[in-house]
Amino acid sequence: MTINGSVLLRRVALADAPAILDGFRAPDMSRQGEVQDEPSAAAYTRALVENTYGFALADAGRLVGVVAVDADLRNRLGWFWYWTKPSHRGRGLTARAAATVANWALGAGGLERLELGHRANNPASGAVARAAGFIQEGLEREKFLVEGRRIDVLTYGRLYSDPQPPTEELPLTHG
Repeated sequence: MTINGSVLLRRVALADAPAILDGFRAPDMSRQGEVQDEPSAAAYTRALVENTYGFALADAGRLVGVVAVDADLRNRLGWFWYWTKPSHRGRGLTARAAATVANWALGAGGLERLELGHRANNPASGAVARAAGFIQEGLEREKFLVEGRRIDVLTYGRLYSDPQPPTEELPLTHG
């Protein structure tokens, strides 16, 4: 990994499709979508490019993760989600990226509530959520079927009126 000074958040670009496919092929990758080949990576990337709330976590220009919000503008709320390649985990980058995007979405992004959920057996995702200012609101028992097993999901929320977390933000560009 390069120096943290080269890490920033930027809009996802169509040229990120190969990096997204690479991310989905990584071992121990928590999936946020279905990407198996070049066409599905291109479709996934195109959807992110069209999403006002879709950002690439980029290191030296190369996408190493995604932080996005699927927004319901009528209700000013959004479903918040993120993933990071294993090569860039464990350094606090995902937490910083999530805090940055959540702060932006609840400010300039015009949303008033963000929601997210993660597998209960993925405590690292919960640490990211809490570092981004989310508060655990509940548990959905046996929500997902993963490899033949029912998995519990912990749910979180963050309101525009909640205090911003002390987590250091990453630079965010909209270009």
